[in-house]
Amino acid sequence: MFDEDKNTAATMSNQSLINPANGKSYNDYIQNIRNLPSIPIVIFEVSRLLEDPMTNASDLAALISKDQGMVTKILTIANSPFYGLTKKVSTIEFAIVILGFENIKNIIIALSMIGAFKGKGKNWNRKKYWHHCLAAASIAKRLAEDLGYPKSGEAFTAGLLHDLGIAITQLYLNNEYNKIYKLVNSGKASYLEAEIEILNTTHQEIGNLLVEKWNLPKLISDSILYHHNPEQATNNKSLVSIIHFADYLSWELDFGRFEFDKDIKLDYSIIDVFGWASDVYAQEFIESYKEIFKDNLEPIIE
Repeated sequence: MFDEDKNTAATMSNQSLINPANGKSYNDYIQNIRNLPSIPIVIFEVSRLLEDPMTNASDLAALISKDQGMVTKILTIANSPFYGLTKKVSTIEFAIVILGFENIKNIIIALSMIGAFKGKGKNWNRKKYWHHCLAAASIAKRLAEDLGYPKSGEAFTAGLLHDLGIAITQLYLNNEYNKIYKLVNSGKASYLEAEIEILNTTHQEIGNLLVEKWNLPKLISDSILYHHNPEQATNNKSLVSIIHFADYLSWELDFGRFEFDKDIKLDYSIIDVFGWASDVYAQEFIESYKEIFKDNLEPIIE
């Protein structure tokens, strides 16, 4: 269903995000994020191991098993109804065999980034945030499979990470985050509007900054940067559109709803990307997904 994405470089002007009310620019706030962590060592170790053609499932399992928290989360994902496995996965080695090296690597990257930005505070519901990320990832994987996107594991990973910038804001710009939260709850602005009002930028750009710093794949950074406005993407447009639609569906289906998405709008440019005849087909697709997900329990990653 998808044509190969063009590799045109995507750019955005930071100047459009300057708010004359406080005179600060996007870069002023980014400069204040002093303690963004380096890429977790486990990602380096897994990548190094997978570069060796002699590596087998036992080798990779031994490395992952050093972090039992990571093991538990991978098994939770593997056994969730959304990942589509027909067999119960009880060991990390079996998970590697069933999911494959590439999917395991993608999941570890996403979970490592998630773990780096736990955060807590009176205006931060971490459990609801992670429910939303996992729900969006699960929907994105199913969408990728149904729409013919060749690598559903990439869609799962991008879905997990699409709102990473919100977690970064809450943890490293907490005063500004609380102002955004207050403005959104007052009903005076959507979350994106409040971000631009307070930060002169959005969680999309903040998340993109980190994944670029960590030198993660461009398709991941594009999916983060454009997941609210896929029409602006000129690179990896198919995956960006899938992540946007998954984010939208999580709200429409009441499956992993996140309060900051209450004003989310469907970008109908995805209709052409998906090769649909009209927006009527889009609505029919949404209705069909209500049936798919209505009986599934929402997964939990603590």
